[in-house]
Amino acid sequence: MNTANHIHFYNLHPTLADFKAEVCHGLSVYPKTIPPKFFYDQSGSQLFDDITELPEYYPTRTEIGILHEHGEEMARLLGKGCWLWELGSGSSKKIRVLLDSLQPSTYLPIDISKEHLLHSVQTLAIDHPDLEIHAICADYSSDFQLPRGCIPTQTSGNEINRVAFFPGSSIGNFEPSQAQELLQRVAHLLRPTGALLIGVDLKKDPACLHVAYNDAQGVTAAFNLNLLTRINRELQADFNLTQFEHQAFYNDQLGRIEMHLVSKTSQEVQVDGQRFVFAEGENIHTENSYKYTVEQFHAIATRANFEPVRVWTDPARLFSVHYLRVKS
Repeated sequence: MNTANHIHFYNLHPTLADFKAEVCHGLSVYPKTIPPKFFYDQSGSQLFDDITELPEYYPTRTEIGILHEHGEEMARLLGKGCWLWELGSGSSKKIRVLLDSLQPSTYLPIDISKEHLLHSVQTLAIDHPDLEIHAICADYSSDFQLPRGCIPTQTSGNEINRVAFFPGSSIGNFEPSQAQELLQRVAHLLRPTGALLIGVDLKKDPACLHVAYNDAQGVTAAFNLNLLTRINRELQADFNLTQFEHQAFYNDQLGRIEMHLVSKTSQEVQVDGQRFVFAEGENIHTENSYKYTVEQFHAIATRANFEPVRVWTDPARLFSVHYLRVKS
């Protein structure tokens, strides 16, 4: 089969004006902040893939191990022939573990990085020539609507089970209240009888977290700083990358890893004609990664109209994968 015949691409990517507006707003407030979704241009997506291969970075290999060990049980719960929607699909590495068991009727990967998404689905289509793929380049953190034709029609006696897959603990990038709002939107799209399979990073020794986000090779630092490279390229900015440094630490009170870019000196930066002043030591807050206990995450999921049914963890309880069912 010609792979082009069963890949449908929808470009709902944030516009350059959206990017500029969010960056300029974030640099105008105190503390300065830029949303982590803007990490993922083509270079940022590749750097993140490199991070997942690092010995210090446990989440990806741990989650994949859980999927390998319990994938058959997950597939039985989710049901074969489902309509499968993946949020933040990236390189589609994790969904490959489940595809043979799930045999979905349709796969809908959603990712904000256009080039990365196109490459991953083209490769996936070669390996799964009978799989119908609707690839959607979009910011799933916003309240967007899926394109018409992507959502299956529910008919009496012939219902297609709706399933969402949200791996990587990306839910941790959201404030808890925002995570609940996102899960509520997902539950709405999965009604009336759908389910969500989601990865959630667990609370653990802060020393383990520190090395995971401050790797010896400096790949995470390069990933963080690439955000400024992207702003320079796309928004005609003049950030001097040598005058900023990566900082990541665990905030025990809030239960999250924080990533920042720290100004090494007092300086001014221009972004598309607008000037922004940095004091020495001033931060741009670029990412949070919340860590949860199983009970804490289940409380958020329950408030978001999901019923927790099953949870799997690795033996060291570093990471968890949850099966949640939409409340009827």
